[in-house]
Amino acid sequence: MKSARPDRTHETGAETGDAPRAATHGQPAQALLEARGLVKHFPLKKNVLGRGGGVVRAVDGISISVRSGETLGVVGESGCGKSTTARVLMQLIAHDRGELLFEGQTVGSREMPLKAFRRQVQMVFQDSYASLNPRLTIEDSIAFAPQVHGTPRREAVERARDLLARVGLEPRRFAERYPHELSGGQRQRINIARALALQPRLIILDEAVSALDKSVEAQVLNLLLDLKETFGLTYVFISHDLNVVRYMCDRVMVMYLGQVVELGDSEQLFKDPRHPYTRALLSSIPAMDPDQRTDQPPLAGDPPNPINPPSGCRFHTRCAHAQPLCAEREPALARSSDGHAVACWMQVADSGHPDAPTAREAA
Repeated sequence: MKSARPDRTHETGAETGDAPRAATHGQPAQALLEARGLVKHFPLKKNVLGRGGGVVRAVDGISISVRSGETLGVVGESGCGKSTTARVLMQLIAHDRGELLFEGQTVGSREMPLKAFRRQVQMVFQDSYASLNPRLTIEDSIAFAPQVHGTPRREAVERARDLLARVGLEPRRFAERYPHELSGGQRQRINIARALALQPRLIILDEAVSALDKSVEAQVLNLLLDLKETFGLTYVFISHDLNVVRYMCDRVMVMYLGQVVELGDSEQLFKDPRHPYTRALLSSIPAMDPDQRTDQPPLAGDPPNPINPPSGCRFHTRCAHAQPLCAEREPALARSSDGHAVACWMQVADSGHPDAPTAREAA
């Protein structure tokens, strides 16, 4: 059961009345978006002496499913591949290997062309100003995508003004303004409205609130929750702020060096993290109680180079529980009976790790 959400001390201003919902063909438990073994490597050029080369293993074999109606959180240190994963899921960057499915249909195929896929999936980026065309009014920015997809301009403008109201901005005051005339929070509301303009079913939020101050962040988070309920949306929510992730998300995926190391229910993961890296991340959350503050850093050293990652478990070079087994063999992301998935030899029965349970204990 999820913890109670904080009181909304900041009103979002969004309308909460009936609104046209995006068409939902599947039940909430079914996979809306599914990735199977996604790989994205970025090749490096050799220097004039012929040295260098290789590839940056930004995303290295990720398999996930996003269920209809849920909010899936994605967390990890900077450089772990979160944003690249988001761009691959959105197909802003083509993957090298693997398969991406939307409602069971392969994205980019005849059954699900990219243009049709992007009517269903939209994205909100971290930089609210760079995401908007400075030469377009707010109204035109929101109406642009529907027009590209064949909506008559008059209908697109009407939809833009309706969405402005729904994100808490008075159309008469804001429709004709330009991005530089708005605050950061107002611009991010515009980006959310623009993402909703095609009536998508899934929105990827890549650090969408991290550049906002805390009072504005609270308003935007509550707005996102209202819009999710009103339009029947599904979110992929990427953030460094673990408190925000716990507040927003139903499930959480933890990434380390291009791979998924833990995936499970949000409350279960926060109460009982099973991977050493997840425990270290949660230990880094600032404590409000001065008696509970951490004296030692939860992690030592920097993440390894993604050009030449460690053998076996990629976390073993920084893990206090590492054994020779961890450097020799890479653990698979194994799912337990409660649906929680962890890639760690300590969680595999009779794996050979001294802290692993026996088959009898696991049963």
